[in-house]
Amino acid sequence: MSERIGLIAGNGQFPVLFAKSALSCAREVVAIAVREETTPELEKYVQKTYWIGVGELKEFFRILKKEGLKKVVMAGQIRPAHIFDENISMDGDLKRFLKKAKDKRAGSLLGEIAAMLRKMGIRLLDSTTFLKGHLTPRGILTNLKPAPSQWQDIRFGASIARRLARLDVGQTVVVKDKAVLAVEAIEGTDETIRRGGALAGAGAVVVKVSRPRQDMRFDVPFVGPGTIDSLVAASCAVLAMQAGKTILFEKDACLKIADENNISLVGI
Repeated sequence: MSERIGLIAGNGQFPVLFAKSALSCAREVVAIAVREETTPELEKYVQKTYWIGVGELKEFFRILKKEGLKKVVMAGQIRPAHIFDENISMDGDLKRFLKKAKDKRAGSLLGEIAAMLRKMGIRLLDSTTFLKGHLTPRGILTNLKPAPSQWQDIRFGASIARRLARLDVGQTVVVKDKAVLAVEAIEGTDETIRRGGALAGAGAVVVKVSRPRQDMRFDVPFVGPGTIDSLVAASCAVLAMQAGKTILFEKDACLKIADENNISLVGI
C-alpha cells in the first residue's frame, strides 16, 4: 500500500464503494465508522476501523491525531436528525460545536467540520476521488423513456429542487402534473419518495439535484438499488438525477430493477 487516506464513514453503500475503489488504487484506508450509521461490511475493505458513537466528536478528532492522517474523505450521510434524538449521548465538544454553529443545516455543519480539519493540517478530499466512473451520465439510462408530460414534470421539478438545494434545505422533490407532493428536508431521500408517492398514487416523478456550486467534498447526491426499491414501493414512474454530480451505485442493478418495474431513469 502507498498513501494513507482517512474515511469518515456515514450510512449506506457510499463508504463501501469508496473503500473498494481506494483499495483497487492501492491506497490504505483508515475508517472512522459511526455505530448508529455505518454498515459493518465496510471493515472488509479497509485496513483499520475505529467505531465511535455519533455524539463523540472529541474521540473523532483524537483518532485523527493518533493516526497522523493528512488526507480524509467524507462518504455517506450521518443523519442530521440525530441532533434531536434524546437517546443520543453527546460529549461536551459536540454540544459546544452545535451551540456555536450558525445553523443546523447539513451543509453548514459539514462546512464547519471541514474548517476544523483544515486548521489541523488535514485536507478534506473530493468524496468522488476514485469514483468518477460512477457519476450519472447525461441522457435516458433505462429502456423506458419518459412520456412528454413526464418531461414537463422533470423540468418543473428540477426548477423547484434547485431552489431548495440553493437554500440547503434538501435536494429531492416529488411532483406529479406540475404539483409538488413532497420536498426533502432532514428525513432523507427514501422517506421523501415514499411520502410523495403515497400522496400521488401511481406515476409520480422524482427529481434529485446537487446544490449550486456543489462542494464535492461532502453530501454528494447518491443513488443506489435501495433508492430504486423506494421508487418501486411508492409506484413512482421516473427518477431524474443531475448528471455528473450524482453517484449512481451499482448502475447495472439499478437499471435492472427500474426496467423490470417500468421506471425511467434519466440524467439531466
